[in-house]
Amino acid sequence: MLQFIVRILIWLRGETLKLLFLAGVILLIWGTVAPVGTLIWWLHQGAETLGLDMNQTKKLPESHFSHRTADSANIDCYIIFLPGVGDFSADQLTAGEEFFLSRLVQLHPNCVAVSDVFPYSAANESLGGQRLLAPLWRAAKRANADVLIKIRNLWRFAISADSRYGPIYNQGIATAIVERMDAAYPIPLSHHQPLKVILIGTSGGAQVALGAVSYLDQWLNAQMIVVSVGGSFDGETGFEEVDHVYHLQGRRDWVDDISSIVFASRWRWTVGSPFNQARLQGRYTVVSSGPHVHDGPEGYFGKAFVGEGKTTYVELMLQAVNQLPIWSK
Repeated sequence: MLQFIVRILIWLRGETLKLLFLAGVILLIWGTVAPVGTLIWWLHQGAETLGLDMNQTKKLPESHFSHRTADSANIDCYIIFLPGVGDFSADQLTAGEEFFLSRLVQLHPNCVAVSDVFPYSAANESLGGQRLLAPLWRAAKRANADVLIKIRNLWRFAISADSRYGPIYNQGIATAIVERMDAAYPIPLSHHQPLKVILIGTSGGAQVALGAVSYLDQWLNAQMIVVSVGGSFDGETGFEEVDHVYHLQGRRDWVDDISSIVFASRWRWTVGSPFNQARLQGRYTVVSSGPHVHDGPEGYFGKAFVGEGKTTYVELMLQAVNQLPIWSK
């Protein structure tokens, strides 16, 4: 076995195309086994349902933002934040994302923010918590090898959009969302005004948000709104159940255009697709957020200043989201 590996390494030495070929093969294998974790989660959930799991009880940690609204008796809105494919865990928000959510809750005290859902694990388990590959992901994080983490999470994005494994995966994410909502602030069983659930997904988080909507709509008596921040989505999942999708796009962001090319459901002439039906019914709205790029200091949650002004890119993003017609009672 060792000699075989040595021969492969010798064959690859100094050959860029061969290295790229090997990387492609590894990615294909990786993608093939990617649904395994989702299926394991599904089997575990089945055991719990049948009463076969002897360790069902688990203590849920306090949500990051629960202390800001714990004394309020008027909570009728939940803001669920699902970050992009570069995320490592449920508690890895950037400084700009933290600022964005904090200010949004301050502006809308009837809302509670939920930021501890990891959209790239059906079990809501961070990469550092996955026993087998945890050392690999920790090493990648320490070495700033973000591309590995992004590729891994992109496969979860693909699973969410897959008609075979997507329903299982999206149900897992929806379950995690409901658990974290209740931990942040107990979900009211009865309320005078309808409950509002606002899922803010950036990059691949938009696809996962739409996937979760299909189940949240069944479980909660709530208005479902998805805010896509430079998000990528397939145009099939969730569009029949969601009340409205607002797609915020930066003028210099070309990344989120890729999904509109890759997925046939996003093409204008596929008028019968759920995406185009939502668009024709006025349930899909595109909003220009400003001169944002996809990520980084000049991205949607970047802390750099816009031009020579005094407004940062994340503040511009906050203004765009706050102006959406979703906050009125």
